[in-house]
Amino acid sequence: MERAHDNTLKLQSGDPACTAIWQHIIRVSVADLKKNYDNLNVSFELWKAESDAQPYIPDMIQSFKDQGIAYLSDGALVIDVAEETDKTEIPPCLVVKSDGASLYATTDLATIIWRMKDYHPDQMIYLADKRQDLHYTQFFRVARKAHMVEEDTKLNFIGFGTMNGKDGKPFKTRAGGVMRLETLISDINAAVYEKMKERYDESELDETTVKQVGLAAIKYGDLSNQATKDYNFDIDRFASFEGNTGPYILYTIVRIKSILRKTEIGADFKPVFTTDASGNAGLKALMKNLCGFADMIENAAEELAPHKICSYIYQLSDAFNGFYHDTQILKEEDAEKKNLYLSVLVLTKQVLETCIDLLGFEAPERM
Repeated sequence: MERAHDNTLKLQSGDPACTAIWQHIIRVSVADLKKNYDNLNVSFELWKAESDAQPYIPDMIQSFKDQGIAYLSDGALVIDVAEETDKTEIPPCLVVKSDGASLYATTDLATIIWRMKDYHPDQMIYLADKRQDLHYTQFFRVARKAHMVEEDTKLNFIGFGTMNGKDGKPFKTRAGGVMRLETLISDINAAVYEKMKERYDESELDETTVKQVGLAAIKYGDLSNQATKDYNFDIDRFASFEGNTGPYILYTIVRIKSILRKTEIGADFKPVFTTDASGNAGLKALMKNLCGFADMIENAAEELAPHKICSYIYQLSDAFNGFYHDTQILKEEDAEKKNLYLSVLVLTKQVLETCIDLLGFEAPERM
């Protein structure tokens, strides 16, 4: 432990040997991270390391001292952050250790300086294990106490729970080790392939579609749960085409696409909502669900809650499938009614595709 502390201080002080080793580790790690992110259809505009905040630290520490908010305690520099309204004890925030080394709070605070200087964001959202709640409470309060952000700048911490296996225990491989992301992706794709073989001839299955459905299973399976709660990641259930799953949502979209392909409407089709839907309970329920789209998006954005998008599109998919099973859409002889049905289908497809795009996956043309 003592060697680890010594080398951490050396690295933070710019020791050439430590820096060279660290830079090699970063290169190897980022290359592998990018490979996994590519498989998740995720990309980042910026790749910043914790060390990128180091140049801002000396002036920041001096600012704390100049403002009179930092003081020495057992040789370490700390800042009081407790407030009268606290229901539990909030200890002082440690910003510099007694040996002069920086901590997570130090670099997190310095990162705020960099972000405010270069981007001046209205809001910063942090995602980490929910057990780090105290850390974020402390350095958020320091940032405000030191006037590092504007009064109306939002600082949000989303603490996420653990992902467990279907036995309720931490997710592991068959060999008992911690599940690697690339292994999880591979296992999900294999499960999806087996599920799709039950529905389709193997000759009809292509790798791209399997990966699209697998990605939906992973992302929907994760995002459909409230972030702060622990949940069980059951591969068989999440790869299912029935129930509250990603594949079920995709199947609904593909079903709509199939119906629209059988009609003569083109890309220039303009939905027209003119007919009273009171005589069709399924249609009325579907239209009512569609009307809730804007409020749902606003609420999900305000509360930083993607699980609300998942809940909405599951209800919308159920409403569509209920309407589909009870209504002869393509055989409807009344032109005005048929136009209404197709208009609602086009709108449903647009809403569902918008939602899954926000969740980070897409639907194939066929499945």
